[in-house]
Amino acid sequence: MPKPPAQNNDTEDAYEIVMDAIVTQKLTPSQKVSENIMSDMFGISRTVARNLIERLVAQQFLVSLSPRVTQVAPLTLLEVKQNFTLRKILLPEVISLTGAKADFEEMNRLNRLIQDSLPVNDDLSALKILKANKQLNLTLCEPVGYPLMQDWARQLEDTAMRIYWLYVKTNKKFPYSSKQQGIMFDVIKADDPERTHKMIYDSIRQSEERILNAIFSHEQFYTQDLLV
Repeated sequence: MPKPPAQNNDTEDAYEIVMDAIVTQKLTPSQKVSENIMSDMFGISRTVARNLIERLVAQQFLVSLSPRVTQVAPLTLLEVKQNFTLRKILLPEVISLTGAKADFEEMNRLNRLIQDSLPVNDDLSALKILKANKQLNLTLCEPVGYPLMQDWARQLEDTAMRIYWLYVKTNKKFPYSSKQQGIMFDVIKADDPERTHKMIYDSIRQSEERILNAIFSHEQFYTQDLLV
């Protein structure tokens, strides 16, 4: 039997709160979690906490080490490289199919929101920027209309938020400018799949280089979870 709408809303709100905590490292990589811990931290019921743990394990944001031990998924260079590799495979293909069908009004709004939130002065502004960037990328994927692909893109973008958090917090800025985004929008609007594919791929690759350089320049990241 479907859950009542109010309960569904509560669950989704709780999911958003927990994901924000994972992104901002209030739940740190490799930290142990349980129904009681999540209930105490976020003021949610144990039933909701149990459902969230199962969901986040399935999405690989939590990992089960044993029936009694679950922890936040680690964030290492392997996870960073894997995420960028998969995004370079998926997003250029999807966005080149979107082309002129994209909602450019919404994309420009989100691009302005990112620009207006800079410089990064605190965790709230950093999270606001990352959420806007995630929504912008998902807006580019939605017109293609493939639900499974959208789920994959959403999971990759949630993981990307964890990674971009490192850069934003250590550099107080975003890996690319609103002007660069505007140029990318013009290429997408021209509905040239080949140029769009190349630009999206190059944009992700450049972000990968900047973020990896930021990680390598901080000795604390060499042999441990990527904490800031």
